[in-house]
Amino acid sequence: MTITPFNIAISDTALNDLKQRLANTRWVDAMPHSGWSEGCDADFLKRAVAYWRDGFDWRVQEQRLNALGQFMTQVDGQSVHFIHRRGTGPAPLPLILTHGWPGSFVEMAAIIPLLTDPGSHGGDPQDAFDVVVPSLPGYGFSPAPTAPGTGPLQIADLWAGLMTQLGYVRFGAQGGDWGAGVSTWLALRHPQRVAGVHLNFISGSYRPPLTDAEPAITSDEQAFLQSELAWSDAEGAYGRIQGTKPQSLALGLNDSPAGLAAWILEKFHGWSGFHGDIEKGFGLDELLTNLSVYWFTGTVGSSFRMYVEGRARPLHFASGQRVLPPLGVAQFPDELPMPPRSWVERCFDVQRWTMMPRGGHFAAMEQPQSLAEEIRAFFRPLR
Repeated sequence: MTITPFNIAISDTALNDLKQRLANTRWVDAMPHSGWSEGCDADFLKRAVAYWRDGFDWRVQEQRLNALGQFMTQVDGQSVHFIHRRGTGPAPLPLILTHGWPGSFVEMAAIIPLLTDPGSHGGDPQDAFDVVVPSLPGYGFSPAPTAPGTGPLQIADLWAGLMTQLGYVRFGAQGGDWGAGVSTWLALRHPQRVAGVHLNFISGSYRPPLTDAEPAITSDEQAFLQSELAWSDAEGAYGRIQGTKPQSLALGLNDSPAGLAAWILEKFHGWSGFHGDIEKGFGLDELLTNLSVYWFTGTVGSSFRMYVEGRARPLHFASGQRVLPPLGVAQFPDELPMPPRSWVERCFDVQRWTMMPRGGHFAAMEQPQSLAEEIRAFFRPLR
C-alpha cells in the first residue's frame, strides 16, 4: 500500500463556523457552588469557550502538529492516519504508541522528541526509538470503520500491518487507556514481533482466569476489585452510555462545541494529576487543540465505538493463557484504579513496575519527561 504524507488543513469556513457556534452557546443554569461535583464547572467552561472563540489560534497549533511528520495509509482496507518520526541514535528501536479516549494523537506530541532524540533531552542516544503514533480508527484523521467489528483486538492486527508496511519486523508497544488494551492485544496476537509492552494503565476489561485451579484472590486484589467497583459507580456513567447508547449522546456533542468541551474537559479535570488546576497544568491551548481535532473531524461519535466494541470482546483470559512478551508498568499516583502487581502477574511476564512520583491518566501529556525515561529504561535490555 502507498504511504502518503498528510498535512492538516482546516478551512476558514470551518473555523468561522466554530466561532459562530461558540458565540451562540445556550448556557444552562448550574446549581450554585456545585463546582465540578456534577460535571464540568460552569465558570471554567465559560472561560474555556470564550478563549476557544476569541483567543485560541488554531493555525499556530495546526502548524505545530504538521511539523510532527504525519502520513496516511491503508491497512486491510482501513485508512489510518499516523505520525512517523525516525530516531537519532546508533540503532533506534521501533516503538508504536497508542492513545486513548478522550485523547488523540495530540497526547503524544510532547513525548515524541524525548523518545526519538534522547541525546538532545538529557538521555543516551543508545536509547533512541523510531516512533509511530497512529490515530485509532474513528478518532481524528483516521476515518471511522464503515461496519461494526473494529475493536482493540482488530486494531492490534491493523497496527501489526502498519508496522509491516513501515518495514519493522520487531518493535515495542506502549499505551494507556484504550492504547493499553490495543497494546496488550498486539502482544497476545503477535508475540514473535513484539519485543516488549509498556503500559501506564491496565485495561479495565482485563480479567485473569479465576477458576478453582488458580490461586485464590489476595486481600490486595480484593481491595482493588472493590475500589474499581466504587469508581465505576461514582465516575463510570460516561462509559456506560458510550458503550450502550452512543448515538443519542453523539448527536448533541457533534452539534455543540460547548457541549463537546464540557464532556471532554471534565475528564481531563477528573483524571489528571493536576488536582483541579488543569488550566495551569495542561494549558488551555493544549486542551483546546485536542478538542479541536475532535470537532473539526466530527469524530466524537465514532470515538465512542471503542466502548461498544470493547464490551463485545473484553480482555478476559482463559486458563493458561499468558502475554508472552515482557511487560513494564508505570503506575502514576492519580491514575484511575490500578490493580496490584500480583493481579497482573497472573497473565503477564512483569519485568518492571515503577511507582511514579506524580501524574495521572494522561501521562504522556502530564509528565512526558518521566514517562519517556521510564520507557527508555524498560526497553533498554530488550533491544
